[in-house]
Order: sequence, then structure tokens, then C-alpha cells
Amino acid sequence: QVQLVESGGGLVQAGGSLRLSCVNSGRTFSTYAVGWFRQAPGKEREAVAAISWSGSSKYYSEFVKGRFTISRDNAKNTVYLQMNSLKPEDTAVYSCAAASQFRPMGPYDYWGQGTQVTVSS
Repeated sequence: QVQLVESGGGLVQAGGSLRLSCVNSGRTFSTYAVGWFRQAPGKEREAVAAISWSGSSKYYSEFVKGRFTISRDNAKNTVYLQMNSLKPEDTAVYSCAAASQFRPMGPYDYWGQGTQVTVSS
């Protein structure tokens, strides 16, 4: 069973940083690819970043490339999203998802509840 819990969201000023964590409280995470998605009010959910089970393959959307970094620590059953140089347009609910194959756009089999990120100008 995979149960995903996100944390690390909050309120930050533009230009600031946050690190999101996605923890699997169920069985081992190490064989799953993980993606981060976000959804702002009134907008569709969009893919932000993804990482293969080994960490050797990564994907970044164009709007976060160079600012966000995805990484994982399989020993801790955790995937991270380091977000730097945050902009007000990054404000959204960020969710992580897991899948048995590395396909950044999905589909994903398991989803977390999400964590709110708010960037003030």
C-alpha cells in the first residue's frame, strides 16, 4: 500500500524558497516513480516535476526549470521538491503522486492530499 503525505507548504515572499516533502507512510517507495503537480484556483492541474524510482531520470516543466529541484531519499521513503526564486504565480496546492513507471504526465496510481503554497508579492 502506498499512502502519500505532503508537507512543507506555507506562505513565503516572492524570491523566497520552500522545500516540499512527499512521504510514503505505506510500503517502500523505492520502486515507484513520483511526480509533483500543482493546481491553482480556477486552473487545471499541471505537472511540475517528476523523478524515476532510482533518481536517474528527472522531468521539469518549463515554468519551473532552473528554479525547482526534485530529489529523493529512498531510505527515508521521501521525495523532495526544493523550490527557489518563488513567484506569485507559483501559488497553488502542490500534490505528489506515485506510479510504477516513469511517465511524467501520468497516469499515476496514488495521490496525496496536497499542501498549500502561497507566494506573496
